[in-house]
Amino acid sequence: MDIDFSEKVYLVTGGASGIGAAVVHYLAEHNGCAVIADINDQDGEALVAQYPQQLRYVKADVTQLAQLEAACEAAEKIFGGLDGAVNSAGIGSLGTVADMPTEEWHKVISVDLHGVFNACRAAIPLLRRRDGGTIVNIASLSGMRADYGFAAYNAAKAGVINLTRTLALDHAQENIRATAVCPGYIATPLTAAAGSVDAIHDNWLERIPLARPGTAEEVAQLIVFLLSPASSYITGTEIVIDGGLGSSNNQPNIPSIFAAM
Repeated sequence: MDIDFSEKVYLVTGGASGIGAAVVHYLAEHNGCAVIADINDQDGEALVAQYPQQLRYVKADVTQLAQLEAACEAAEKIFGGLDGAVNSAGIGSLGTVADMPTEEWHKVISVDLHGVFNACRAAIPLLRRRDGGTIVNIASLSGMRADYGFAAYNAAKAGVINLTRTLALDHAQENIRATAVCPGYIATPLTAAAGSVDAIHDNWLERIPLARPGTAEEVAQLIVFLLSPASSYITGTEIVIDGGLGSSNNQPNIPSIFAAM
């Protein structure tokens, strides 16, 4: 896929690493501009050093609306406006409702759900000034189905999906589209700790029909398609990219069991 993003400007939260960084790389390599909103100074500045004419890094905690408003103001001041937002910042957390500290619950909801709200709240006024734009929110397969022990993360990502639908309804007449992307097991810093445990990694691969984790670049390809005019009739929905992981109803693989007997 080769999409030209000349004269287009995007806010990318969590853009210093993982899926967000892969999106930033694509945009810069295809003539686009982006403001990276992140708290990862080292990686954010390293990206800007690769594309100094097209990227800016703004340190921004997504739980703080004012910091995201400042990032959007930077996009307008430096690049002349804003055409869309990719909301990729997020954290994971292990814990059940019965045992997780309430502070941890609030932290995950604040970053993973409130952070998306804040980024959209900051970006929409600038998109209106452009007579429209595109929002892509990174949700998760875990927002569509539950996982063992990920109560806060599951709840937050489910919220992102329905928030995205609401954004699409409320702002369609302003020519603002909103779509949620729902990755499965993608090899990123967010999944690195769990993926480094052989038993977890191997169990994942047994359940994924394509038998491998996805890459940040593969998810970025989907995201930049959604940012482009090629997706102009797509809004208000969630798109899964999971190697087939979510296609199973979790029943035993009966043919393979019989074949091994």
